Amino acid sequence: MAETLFFNALREAIDEEMAHDKTVFVLGEDVGHYGGSYKVTKDLYDKYGELRVLDTPIAENSFTGMAVGAAMTGLRPIIEGMNMGFLLLAFNQISNNAGMLRYTSGGNFKIPMVIRGPGGVGRQLGAEHSQRLEAYFQAVPGLKIVACSTPYNAKGLLKSAIRDDNPVLFFEHVLLYNLKEDLPEQEYYLPLDKAEIVRSGKDVTIITYSRMRHHVLQALKPLEKEGYDPEVIDLLSLKPLDLDTIGQSIRKTHRVIIVEECMRTGGIAAELIASINDRFFDELDAPVLRLSSQDIPTPYNGNLERLTIVQPEQIVEAVKKMMALRV
Repeated sequence: MAETLFFNALREAIDEEMAHDKTVFVLGEDVGHYGGSYKVTKDLYDKYGELRVLDTPIAENSFTGMAVGAAMTGLRPIIEGMNMGFLLLAFNQISNNAGMLRYTSGGNFKIPMVIRGPGGVGRQLGAEHSQRLEAYFQAVPGLKIVACSTPYNAKGLLKSAIRDDNPVLFFEHVLLYNLKEDLPEQEYYLPLDKAEIVRSGKDVTIITYSRMRHHVLQALKPLEKEGYDPEVIDLLSLKPLDLDTIGQSIRKTHRVIIVEECMRTGGIAAELIASINDRFFDELDAPVLRLSSQDIPTPYNGNLERLTIVQPEQIVEAVKKMMALRV
């Protein structure tokens, strides 16, 4: 085992897959000489050269379209979005091209590409740099969506995403890049369609993903001291949702709290609640409770920014409120 920073875990995944398969290449703004805004591609330019680590102009729609074409012809592009919010400029290429071409071509083309980069609410990055795009893309057919949360799952999921024959949106949180974790020295992969049971419990199922996993873990400390026994699930896969794992947990706890950084209106939790009610309504002893971000652009002011997203103390209160409901 070797202690590895989050951004280095991602870098190792890309490096290993580029060494394994010469059709894998990276493109994006400042990914080459500079090594990426968060150093995920550091030194890869020196190792693999300019034909496999391409610095692009500031033109997300153009280089995303180019990557789709490259994937159609047998290459495996990895797009780094300097900030995932900028990829709204490539929404057409991601949805109408990457998501649909395998279907509209009758299966004649595969689109093995990964679109990855930092997103989420940072520390005073302002509204345009604090985007949560997962819900924007969740309704697009043909895409897989992944949200990593630890160095371990970041590396294993990214390696699997690079080898997948479908377009994968791979969300990293801007505030998690300096997390440290011991990683196995041997190669490993994680499935793109499975959630992780972070903690087993019997009282209530807390479903979360990305940075909110760590807010939930902070909330567990006071809850455990007071005798509460929550089960925590990290979704990892936002599309498709692992409803088998979620269902098994609900049949045990019969209560659900969803904690997300996404917006409340039309967010990931909204789809989750609908799916849970469709499949597991008779197992619920209380309505599903959702904790989401405020439906406003993220303020630049630090105190106001904190108020827009879910904090650990709100999770503690939500669990107590849920457990106070008697069947």
